[in-house]
Amino acid sequence: MSDEEHQFESKADAGASKTYPQQAGTIRKGGHIVIKNRACKVVEVSTSKTGKHGHAKCHFVAIDIFNGKKLEDIVPSSHNCDVPHVSRTDYQLIDISEDGFVSLLTENGNTKDDLKLPTDDALLAQIKDGFAEGKDLVVSVMSAMGEEQICALKDIGPK
Repeated sequence: MSDEEHQFESKADAGASKTYPQQAGTIRKGGHIVIKNRACKVVEVSTSKTGKHGHAKCHFVAIDIFNGKKLEDIVPSSHNCDVPHVSRTDYQLIDISEDGFVSLLTENGNTKDDLKLPTDDALLAQIKDGFAEGKDLVVSVMSAMGEEQICALKDIGPK
């Protein structure tokens, strides 16, 4: 053996912790699934009968939880699909910067400054108007597969 110590620096990420496997036949409407490497919410599931190759197939129609695009996939019902770990966290809104980033207060008292305002026009208008009026706002941030986005807003009263 050599006396040199080897150091391995890995910049690649396998993404294993971002998803977990689940059998396609057990995924239901309202659940989540990964289609084309995007976290999606299932809006429709249909299952075909077994064909000449012996597998029933599940046809998934799902909507990307971050950009709202409709995606479809067909998977044999006995095969595994990737299901994203989706979490929702509430933060108090502190400030909105000129460049479209928001400053949020975390539960442990730190600030989170790496999120942009949502692209949804109705939600964006609600956030800007409420902030301009000086209301105490709490935003819900949905995160999955390394992506985060503001998805909802709660008004907890005036400051």
